[in-house]
Amino acid sequence: MPHLGHDKEKAGMPPKGCMVMWVGQEGEEQERFVVPVVYLNHPLFAKLLEDAEKEYGFDQKGAIVIPCGVDHFRHVQDLIDREGGAAACAAAAAGGGHRHGDHHHHRQHGHHHLPHFAACFGA
Repeated sequence: MPHLGHDKEKAGMPPKGCMVMWVGQEGEEQERFVVPVVYLNHPLFAKLLEDAEKEYGFDQKGAIVIPCGVDHFRHVQDLIDREGGAAACAAAAAGGGHRHGDHHHHRQHGHHHLPHFAACFGA
């Protein structure tokens, strides 16, 4: 299954505070998602990134590819958004960035900051 250098990436740049990901299992057509970079802070999303690292390694070029079913990815998005992930993206896009209070909020919910993943995937 080809997963690097999607021609479809030319579909446009994501808004500030967001990133493009391709999602799909072997045998399933991959779908393009634009997700908030704050998702990188969430343990459920960290698991998806770990799966991507196991499948493809850290040397992905272009958008990150997540090797899970599209329906499962949407479910994870739903769970993260219910905890405020979408609101944090809107704040980042508005130039609010990550404030100290945001970090406190993440600790309250057991979130972990994952700069390692962000650096490895070039997000």
